Amino acid sequence: MHRSRVAVVLIDHPEESYADAAGFWAAATGSEPPSREGPDPAEPYESLKRLPGGVLFELQRTGSGTPPRVHLDIETDDVAAEVARLTNLGATVAERPDGFVVLNDPGGLVFCVVPVQSDRASFDEHATVWD
Repeated sequence: MHRSRVAVVLIDHPEESYADAAGFWAAATGSEPPSREGPDPAEPYESLKRLPGGVLFELQRTGSGTPPRVHLDIETDDVAAEVARLTNLGATVAERPDGFVVLNDPGGLVFCVVPVQSDRASFDEHATVWD
């Protein structure tokens, strides 16, 4: 048995368009405007207002030339079990960086499976239990 939930919605933009896109999404969601320079390259995330259920809504500055996209992070208390569950449903593993797994859904959309990263109470309240 393990648990998982969609924990983060990320809007990815390459560094060339990041500042304009970040300003747009902050204004569109009524969030505090991010810095014009964007996040520190070592920590390329900036948070917007949370979505219902405590889901994080974040901006991610990606590498130059990466296409803009929206991707999800699924958090779980058992990364290997969740990856196995999702690959059985048709996802494919794209890469396995240290500590998380990048996958593609059957249509090619990128998403990640990550260890629990939200506060434990939110995870416990909103996660689905899988056998």
